[in-house]
Formats: sequence, C-alpha cells, structure tokens
Amino acid sequence: MKDALVPVLVVIGLLLLAGLTLFLVRRPRRGALPPTEQQRPGIERGEQIPPSVITAPAPEKPAPEKAPEKAAPGKPAVVPAPAPPAPGETAPPVEVAPPKPAEPEIETPEPTAGRLVRLRARLSRSQNVFGKGLLGLLSRDHLDDDAWDEVEESLISADVGVQATTEIVAKLRERTRVLGTRTAGDLRALLTEELTEALDPKLDRSLHTGVVDGKPSVILVVGVNGAGKTTSCGKIARVLVADGHTVVLGAADTFRAAAAEQLATWASRVGAQVVRGPEGGDPAAVAFDAVKKGIDAGVDTVLIDTAGRLQNKVGLMDELGKIKRVVEKHGPVSETLLVLDATAGQNGLSQARVFTEVADVTGVVLTKLDGTAKGGIVIAVQRALGIPVKLVGLGEGPDDLAPFDPAQFVSALLGDE
Repeated sequence: MKDALVPVLVVIGLLLLAGLTLFLVRRPRRGALPPTEQQRPGIERGEQIPPSVITAPAPEKPAPEKAPEKAAPGKPAVVPAPAPPAPGETAPPVEVAPPKPAEPEIETPEPTAGRLVRLRARLSRSQNVFGKGLLGLLSRDHLDDDAWDEVEESLISADVGVQATTEIVAKLRERTRVLGTRTAGDLRALLTEELTEALDPKLDRSLHTGVVDGKPSVILVVGVNGAGKTTSCGKIARVLVADGHTVVLGAADTFRAAAAEQLATWASRVGAQVVRGPEGGDPAAVAFDAVKKGIDAGVDTVLIDTAGRLQNKVGLMDELGKIKRVVEKHGPVSETLLVLDATAGQNGLSQARVFTEVADVTGVVLTKLDGTAKGGIVIAVQRALGIPVKLVGLGEGPDDLAPFDPAQFVSALLGDE
C-alpha cells in the first residue's frame, strides 16, 4: 500500500511545483503600470523610454515664400535676397547665364559707281604693256614694218587675240598714215579709240535684277575650280546690296563644305539670307529651295553659287544643266554669269565656250585682273564669244569687284598721261 502511494505523491508534488512557478511568472511586478498606461512614455516616473515607443515630432511646415512685392508703376520690383546658408553648409553654386554671341555687324558696301576709276592703279602690270609699251612704240619717229610688228607682238602677248590684234593694228596704221599723228596726246587718243571700239561699248553690261512677274530674278554663278567663283559670288552680293537690292544666296556647291561656310560669311556681312543643304546633297534641290525662299522672303534677287566644273567632265556639265532646268520651274533664269580667271589667259576661252553651250552664259566676271599683264583677255573673251564682260575683279578686298565700263577700263590700261 505504501509503495503504491509514493508515485501518486510525486506526481502531486510536481503539479504543485508547476502551478507555483506559473503563478510567480504571471504575477505583475510591484509598481508596474496597467497595460494601457504602459504604452505611453512614463516621463513622470522617470522611466527610460524604449526607442521603439518614441514618437518623432511632426515636421514643421515651411513658411510659405513671400511673393515679391509688386512694384509701383515706374519703379523696379523688389526681389528678396536668397537666405544665407546655415553654419557648416555650402552655398549652392550661382548659375551664370553664358553671354549671348555678338550679332554680326552689318556692313555698308561701297557704292559701285566709279569703282573702276578708284581701282585703276591695280592695273599697273597691264599698264606697262599698254600705256608704256604701246605708246612708246607708236611715238617713234619712224614707224616701219618692224615697229608695227612689235606693236602686234605686244598686243598678242597681252592676250588680245590674233584676229583682234590684226584688226587693231591695221586701223592704227591707216589712221596714223592718213592723219600723220605723231604727238603723244594724239597717239594716246588714237589708241584709246581703237581699244575701246574693240571692247564693243554697245553691249549690254547691266545685271538683270529685280522682281519679274512677282518673283525675284535668278542669277546663276558658274565657273571652273580655282577661278574664285564662291568669292566672286559673295562680292556680287555686295554689288547688288550696294545698288539697293535685297538678296538671298543659294549654296548649291554641296561638294565642298567650305564653300557653304564661305558663302554664309559673305552673306552675314550684308545681312543677306543663305539657303544651304547637306554636304554631298543634290545641288539642284538647294537651288530650287533658294528660289522658293526668295519668293517667300519677298526679295528681288536670288544668287546661286554652283560647284566648280571642269570643262571635260561631261557628267558634271549635265548636272549644271539640271540645276538650270529645276530652277526654271519657278521662273526663267535672268542671268548666268561665268567666272573666269584673267591669269589663265587664252585657256579661259576654251572653258568659256563649253559653259556657253551648256548654261547659256549671259555675262562674264573676270577675276584677278590686278595680278596679270594680260588685260587684253577682256577683248579676246568678248570677240570670241560675243558675251560682254560685266564685272572685273581688281583685288582681294570685299568691294574690289567693279562693274565693267570699256572707256574707263581702257583709260586705266593706258595709265596716267
């Protein structure tokens, strides 16, 4: 019986021990707050507040920025200065607006009237052949066949051309024989008349510009590489502006990127607009757009610079014909100016012949006349092609392109009396 009660007593003891332990664990500590109060920080009791129960204060709302006061009429508005940075903080960088690029200064080209007279000293090399050479030969006491042969050689060396030289010498021989002129003044007047007549002063040398049927006139500028075509195109624009015209330039030389930039520089100096296309683009499309721009802008003249062409490049010459056909969809081409290098001499004539067949050239721009003694090329070009020289270049200055006048030109060739 005793042995049977021992396990029972052990079990009862273990149960009592477990109950006592549970009672002690669940009993609240003395001074502990009720659960509802335990959720609030016990500031009054001086208890340490666990971090998890600290509630951060609500952030203060920034004060609304004060709008700048409206200024009274006639007074500037008051803008509050920015607040200084707090200690230890770095002030934000002040953004400075980049300076605006300066507007290109618009130049006023020199008047075209009288340019050739002002630039006559630039023909000093040709003056040595015509003024000193020819007049010196004609002033001899006895003009025999040898003297006249020297006169012929002088004219041919000046690129007057064989046929023109033969005619001029024949007239001079006849007039000196009949009139018996021997004084320097008489010989000078005689030579002036013959050279002026050889230049055919009756030819129309004006530039056909202005509005035609409500559309601007179109001038094509053509020529071989190296003749100064793009530079001449820019100078022609200055001539037109100096005469009171408004101009749009078309940079149809798309094969040379520098040509478009060069033309844009010339245009900016006189306030003209430029139409250009992508490098290697279709020149005819650029020419077409330039004329359209000219119509929209209401200008009276569109000047189109074309790519330099070699006279033996059939494909390129055909392309030049295409440009002309495309432009004529807007209206007829008023002028086609051929730029020739005076220093090229007689070789310029073969170039000119090919261009006249393709582009129907109406006038010649003869450049670099100041750098050659062969001023007679003016006579040779006109007599060989029947095309008037309309402009001559006598220097590298922006206004060194002058309208051509036969009488003034011959006077400049012969130099001072």
